[in-house]
Amino acid sequence: MSSPQQLDELLGEGNEINIVCHNNPDPDCLASALALGRIAAAAGIDDRQILYSGDISHQQNRAFVNLLDIDLQPFEPDSLQDRHPNSLLAFVDHSIPGENNRVPPDTDVDIVIDHHPAEDIEARFIDHREEVGAAATILTEYVRALDIELDTDLATALLFAIRSDTLDFLRGATPAEYEAAGQLHDYADQDILRQLSTPSITGGTLDAISSAIDNRRSIDATLLSHVGRTSERDALPQAVDYLVRLEGVQTAIVFGIVDGAVHISARSPDPRVHVGDVLSEAFEDVGSGGGHHDVAGGEIPLGIVADYTSDDAQLLDMLEQIITARLVAELNLSEDED
Repeated sequence: MSSPQQLDELLGEGNEINIVCHNNPDPDCLASALALGRIAAAAGIDDRQILYSGDISHQQNRAFVNLLDIDLQPFEPDSLQDRHPNSLLAFVDHSIPGENNRVPPDTDVDIVIDHHPAEDIEARFIDHREEVGAAATILTEYVRALDIELDTDLATALLFAIRSDTLDFLRGATPAEYEAAGQLHDYADQDILRQLSTPSITGGTLDAISSAIDNRRSIDATLLSHVGRTSERDALPQAVDYLVRLEGVQTAIVFGIVDGAVHISARSPDPRVHVGDVLSEAFEDVGSGGGHHDVAGGEIPLGIVADYTSDDAQLLDMLEQIITARLVAELNLSEDED
């Protein structure tokens, strides 16, 4: 396994680092990027950027960035073409160029720190631990091992990221998460943690959740639904988090149209179902999907289908039939609805 000291040595070779977040970054990705930036600063790198694609649209993520004053810049793929030799490229909370990021697939990556399932990761430094519950757990270990100053903002970011990615230690938490949380607790701002835990909700998100409730259908113990067209991409995981709590539901999958793509969010506490594999297998020929056994997401570009009709109801009906058929086949569900 790669060590903090090996990371420190690699950072010592650079004079610039671009830390690229995955699309629509969540607290785990953002906190990990913040921590890696602090580690890079301690290693003598003055030119540091945290880059992202997509949106910071989830109200909790917006509050996270604002309250902790995280400096983010939009990622432009062309910016990587003329990198000088001492410029380092890092991924946190994701690992493969072109998968859940806008980095060209053939790009050389220097640093990968991730906990999501992935294969064939290539980088000069790799710390890939699928067994841990959050990338922030790994970065907390590095911060401590390299004696990086643990100020209030960094400690709060890392602690909230661990809590968020493990649903307050109820999903995928390991002893490493508890140990990291114990190290961070005394340094974190409890008031900010409370604010982050209860962010306000937008009207668009509420409408999307309402649509998901109205459009739900159950097949065996699986619930399928859609939110229609929405500008609130992060309403999808919020809707599916709500629906998976319904009595008798073991797996919930919700999709919606956001800009020019269909976004899918899935949850399953059922140990017999790996929703990351389900979405990957069901949509690998038309888009992308993946994640953990209990939490996953996917994206399907609409492409020419977007021009099929100007009638959203007709488009949604067509998409619902196609997506449902693929999921029913992949999950081996019965044809009879509950």
